[in-house]
Amino acid sequence: MRSSRFLTVIGLMVVTLGLLLHRGDADHVPASDPLSLMPVTIDGMSGRDVPLDNDVLTVLGKGDFLNRNYTISDPAVMAKRSASGPGGMYPVGVFIGYFATQRTGQSIHSPQHCLPGAGWSFESSGYTTIEDVNGKSYNVGEYVINNGESRQFVIYWYQAHGRSIANEYRAKAYMLADAIRYNRTDGALVRVITPIAPNESIEAARARATRFTARMTPFLPQFIPN
Repeated sequence: MRSSRFLTVIGLMVVTLGLLLHRGDADHVPASDPLSLMPVTIDGMSGRDVPLDNDVLTVLGKGDFLNRNYTISDPAVMAKRSASGPGGMYPVGVFIGYFATQRTGQSIHSPQHCLPGAGWSFESSGYTTIEDVNGKSYNVGEYVINNGESRQFVIYWYQAHGRSIANEYRAKAYMLADAIRYNRTDGALVRVITPIAPNESIEAARARATRFTARMTPFLPQFIPN
């Protein structure tokens, strides 16, 4: 019985090795649009790109990146949001880093490593599910962070092959599995962030970030292949 199981395991390892050797080191990378084509207007908010410093780009490595702040500029939208509460007026920032391949040492950087390096501390963290305007569910992580008196609410997740994953280690496990099954290691980190204003509740900031995320995510497959 043990001998049979041993031979089965050896057989699977040989088949896996054969597949990897046959596919070589080059990934299959489906076509996608550059992140710069992400709509500039989402949910009545207008986006403005924020250039990344060269030092940041060096750390991130070879990939396609979007770093954009969305604010309300339309007076009609501004009046409507003001009527529903002051929290609707604050900006929402979006960062997306897409890597076409992660075979050559390039990998997605977790917010748990990047944010502390920028001086931010974590007040709380957790996982939840967000549903977009089309009814699709996304598994995401949530942070409340602070830097002195500044506080922000963060939504983030890893997006790859139509799958959303909140946990960094699960994302890496899926990447390895997909490298074997589909010869693909492409993936992205998506982060949505908004300030928690003085005298504003965390729930109000969360609602703002969630609302924007629900309206932004339907565009993602155009830039992050399923």
